[in-house]
Amino acid sequence: MAKRISLREYQEGVVARLKTAAATAQVDARLGVRVYDRNWLLDLADVAEVMPVPTMSAVPLAQPWFRGTANIRGNLVSVSDLSTFFGGPGLVANPANRLILLHPRHLPHAAVLVERMLGLKHLADLTEITAHGDAPWAGARYQDAGGTEWQVLDIPKLATEAAFLQAGI
Repeated sequence: MAKRISLREYQEGVVARLKTAAATAQVDARLGVRVYDRNWLLDLADVAEVMPVPTMSAVPLAQPWFRGTANIRGNLVSVSDLSTFFGGPGLVANPANRLILLHPRHLPHAAVLVERMLGLKHLADLTEITAHGDAPWAGARYQDAGGTEWQVLDIPKLATEAAFLQAGI
């Protein structure tokens, strides 16, 4: 005869399993993006929103990587081209381009342009190959089962980098 449990015990068990699954998914999942010649992983907690690239207004006397400002639901948001900031060519307009709004705790009203989204990646499916990259904002490097390399983009470190904060010439 099967063991009988109360409805309350069953519900408590389901809630406990859901909490564990949600906590694991949040810690493990990263947002994959393409910037110039690299695949990057962003912590989901550092991203406020991902959206198609809106119309932007240029800002005079700004660094080449600073694309200008965009009106996002009535708020002016500063937009930086990560490809140019990382030393690559400027992002060529493409329907796959995306604007990533950074979480306001790092930089309020700030966004970065990326070439395209590559979906969610789980660290459990990747193998770490080096601990840190060549720039302060470049974190650990990973490789997936197909041999594709991924590097962690440390948004909190990027947001405190003096060169990134100085958009004016």
